[in-house]
Parts: sequence; C-alpha cells; structure tokens
Amino acid sequence: MGLGGLKTAWQRQTKDFSHTQAETYSSLIIDNRGAGESDKPMMRYSTSDMAKDVLEVLEHVGWTADRSVHVVGISMGGMIAQELALLVPERIASLSLISTAPRLVNTVGFVENLRNRINLFIPRALDDQIEHVAGNLYTEDFLSKPDETEYMVKPFPTNRDRFAAGEVSKRTQPHLFNRTGFIAQAIAAGWHHKSPQQLERLGDAVGRERILVMHGKEDRMITFPHGEMLAQELGGEESGVTVVFVEGQGHVLPIELRRFFGERLERMIEKTEQMGS
Repeated sequence: MGLGGLKTAWQRQTKDFSHTQAETYSSLIIDNRGAGESDKPMMRYSTSDMAKDVLEVLEHVGWTADRSVHVVGISMGGMIAQELALLVPERIASLSLISTAPRLVNTVGFVENLRNRINLFIPRALDDQIEHVAGNLYTEDFLSKPDETEYMVKPFPTNRDRFAAGEVSKRTQPHLFNRTGFIAQAIAAGWHHKSPQQLERLGDAVGRERILVMHGKEDRMITFPHGEMLAQELGGEESGVTVVFVEGQGHVLPIELRRFFGERLERMIEKTEQMGS
C-alpha cells in the first residue's frame, strides 16, 4: 500500500479476486508499519525494512514455496515490492509495480518540486488536506462522477464524497493514522533508491517476463517519467517486461480503472502460472 494508505484500500481487488473467485485466488493484504492496525514506532523506516515486515508475514502464513506469490505494490508499496523481490526472487510468481518508482527524482522543476514536498507536512484544515490529496491522487473526471461502489448499502453522491468520507474516518482515528507514522513512511519513500544495476539484477533474478510496470501518464503523485525510468531500467518491453502506460490517468489506477486493472492483473497471473516454476 502507498504512503499513509490502509489495507482496506484494496477492498475492490479482494472482492474481485479472493471473494468472487475464491476457488482460484487467495489474497493477503497488510498495513505497512506506520499505518492502520500495524505498529507506528517513532524511528527511521526504510523500504527495505518494510519489505522484511512483509516477508515475516509471508513466513507466518506459510507462503514460502518457489514461484508461489503474486506481488502487487502501488506507489510506496511498489517500492517495498522491489525490495521484497530482491530479498526472495525465487518466491515471486509475478511482480506488478503500479504507479511507483525506483527512486524519486525532480521532474517538475526545482520550485514546484520543493513546494510539493513541503505541502506533505504543512498543517492545514482537514477539508483543505483532503481536497489537496484528492487532486493529487485522482483525475477530476473520476472525482466528479457518481459513486457506483456496488458493495456499499448506500452510495455517496460522487467519488469525491466517498474519498472524503474515507479520509475523514481515517484521519480522525489516531490509532489508524497519525503524524508520526505518516512522516516516517514519507521519509522511507523519499530515501528509496534502486540503481539501474540493482534493477538489472532484480530483472535477472525474478525474470523479466514475470514483471508488470503500470503507470498513468497524468500521475501527479509520482510523475510519469518515474514509470518510464522504472520500465527502461528493468529492460523494457523488448526484454520481456510487460509495460502498460495509460493515457489521461492519475495515480490510483486500481480504483479509478478497477475493471481494466483487474483484467491486466489476471492476464499477468495467468501467463506466469502457465510458466510454472
């Protein structure tokens, strides 16, 4: 899961996969340290340590066989997924890296880059915070559309209203979301760094035909050049990496393009399952 996100953000995918297709899929989702029901220690976090957290959970539930785990990570979660794949490449059946980066670089100019980073930490009214985050995560077209989340008893007027309600719920429960955990996660994401050489090693170890890179071209949270950089340094499509760049789309593809995202993920899983171990 991404910066400050809760595992419940994957509820659409858990429904589409492990609920409605329970005979085929099992899903495992966790809250990263610093958010949700996981601990929020005041210490420096790193994406490599957070990958070790995931590994401990996999060990606990017994998902340890070779080529047994289909790993999906978005944003900071995609950074953690890179670290996990380097730790246990032999266990990775497929690796889907969504709206993420091998490292954060300045793609928007010094002033705007500085302003964007400072805005993460400036205290502001809750409604201003939520509107700012919504604009960075989603397209305006999606936010203004009617809420069609079918598993809820009563839909909200728009997707913006549903997002705002979720953020209010999260941000008014310190045991789920607090400043200590958020800042520690932000530092971990900011310091994440995988060099071209490390990505080459990752591709060699996991197998490039097992890797999916997906990124929205209008992503304002982790800008599109990061997705291009990740795909290129893993070897690109010519090496076997599956690359999906989506026109006109922002950061949270699993929610905004739920059906499309699910279909591409299923296609990746089916392909790699046929490859075997």
